[in-house]
Amino acid sequence: MPTYETAVARYFTAWNAHDPAEREQAVAAAWTEDATYTDPLAEVSGHPGLTAAIAGAQEQFPGFEFRLLGPVDGHHDTARFSWELIAPDGSAPVQGFDVVTLAEDGRIRSVFGFLDRVPD
Repeated sequence: MPTYETAVARYFTAWNAHDPAEREQAVAAAWTEDATYTDPLAEVSGHPGLTAAIAGAQEQFPGFEFRLLGPVDGHHDTARFSWELIAPDGSAPVQGFDVVTLAEDGRIRSVFGFLDRVPD
């Protein structure tokens, strides 16, 4: 199985892919076909749902980039990590952490996301 860090790197590649075709490829590389994503603002499943959720976040925060914040921690098939959403000016108005479960091939089966800091 690929490392937790590899899975999380693929996750951020998908969230930061702005070209629609590139985003679809990145989602397929990061998540299983039946993967789920749940956070306070979204609950989606499958590659089309994931791709749409990412596109929606990019529309809401144009020019922003998701970045890992600190180390990835994991055991068995589960990992957790913190992240920031970085604005073009370098500020980080959004911060959260995610818990992911991995399939045997190292792709993500599920994500549970939590928001620690959001803009007013």
